[in-house]
Amino acid sequence: MGKYDYDLITLGSGAAGFVASKVARGFGKTVAMVEKGKLGGECTNFGCVPSKAFIRAARVAHEMKNPGKFGLKPDAPFSLNTDNVMSHVRSVVQKVYDSHLPESFNALGIDVHFGSPKFLDNHTIIVGGKRLTANKIIISTGSSPLVPSIDGLDKTPYLTNNTVFSLDRLPRSLVVLGGGPIGIELASAFNRLDVETTVVEMEESILPREDRELATMLADRLRSEGLKILTSTRAVKISQVGGKISLVLESGGKREIVAEAILVALGRKPNTEGLDLEKAGVRYGTGGITVNGMLQASADNIYACGDVTGPYQFAHMSEYQAVIACRNAFLPVKKRVDYANVIWCTFTDPELAHAGLTEEEARAAHGDSVKVLRYEYGKADRARVDVEEFGISKIILGKGGKLLGAHILGAHASEVIHEVQLAKHFNIPFGRIWEAIHLYPSYSDVIRNPSKYYYGETLGGNFFIKLLKKLI
Repeated sequence: MGKYDYDLITLGSGAAGFVASKVARGFGKTVAMVEKGKLGGECTNFGCVPSKAFIRAARVAHEMKNPGKFGLKPDAPFSLNTDNVMSHVRSVVQKVYDSHLPESFNALGIDVHFGSPKFLDNHTIIVGGKRLTANKIIISTGSSPLVPSIDGLDKTPYLTNNTVFSLDRLPRSLVVLGGGPIGIELASAFNRLDVETTVVEMEESILPREDRELATMLADRLRSEGLKILTSTRAVKISQVGGKISLVLESGGKREIVAEAILVALGRKPNTEGLDLEKAGVRYGTGGITVNGMLQASADNIYACGDVTGPYQFAHMSEYQAVIACRNAFLPVKKRVDYANVIWCTFTDPELAHAGLTEEEARAAHGDSVKVLRYEYGKADRARVDVEEFGISKIILGKGGKLLGAHILGAHASEVIHEVQLAKHFNIPFGRIWEAIHLYPSYSDVIRNPSKYYYGETLGGNFFIKLLKKLI
């Protein structure tokens, strides 16, 4: 054993911690991973995995209640029992968790320590009464639900994404505070499972980071299914009255709504409390740990990645950062993070996928040079076959057809958008995508066809083509 117990200690076993630990082992380094809760972190236990299982169950319920669009008709009156939905969700979480047991990490040569870590200095932590040292430390402690100061909320039982999947039965009515990705995903699923659901959002629109056109289309679609969405509205007082939750809302004037339960989905806060970061010389603030472009903290042997440093709190961005943080910790040639090709998806039904700039952002940055291409799902044969004709792809191009952004609202948007993401990442002109052979019938038509039409437009503007037309 050298000067330190380990070459690397990672704090947190979520997407960032797990990936950083594996990369370090790939470099032949000795690694310890510290986890204060359950292995797998937020995404496995309280976020991506349970929410997507819940959304999938809600979609099944929706289709069972609407068989007519497929030419089907129930022989008897239809009713749906949702008592076992959450137990199903928990079983899915357990299945995923079972693939990340301590033994699986030990088999990779990663030592796992459980407990709440505290820094003693920039090379030393104490966890579970044990003192551990490392040459490098990567902080990847994730984030937690942000619970704001609303009058009466601290005296009222409320749900967050960390507790909602522990419910034994679904409430009859629910208010969701927050119309961001977490709030709108869960609200849409609860609504489809016969829970009277209301979303309260302070901004003028749900999903304020999304392209306005598509976010509005999605909101209208969800409202058509019975989801109540109150925008430009904020909760000013919350109380529990006779087993129900009362909320006083302000939107111009004041009004009261009552529900059986309330879900707080108003964002996330980085998990920096209790780490004694000051003792390690690590600077941090309300946005998380302060890092440079190499994800290096103010203590030069410490790096941070994932939700605890942001700016994007997604599991796939955590993985991306983890690779960069680990290679910068151990390799002589450093790499900067690059968020030009950030991508995400809101997994409502239909899905809303996002890559690059929105139309609003592109016009603000590039002015009149921006070109917007739209292609409706209803024109794609696969969408017609699946009766998934609602939706649109929206491609944002700059000078010379450079891909600035892509936004897709519709079935399988989270899968389809990767074709544009690859073209954007590798600087392939959008007008060349159609040249690759695509499967038929497939949802790729919502990308292939606008690429083909755009190519035709640019070809028509070519000087030699114009000259040829005149000669002919």
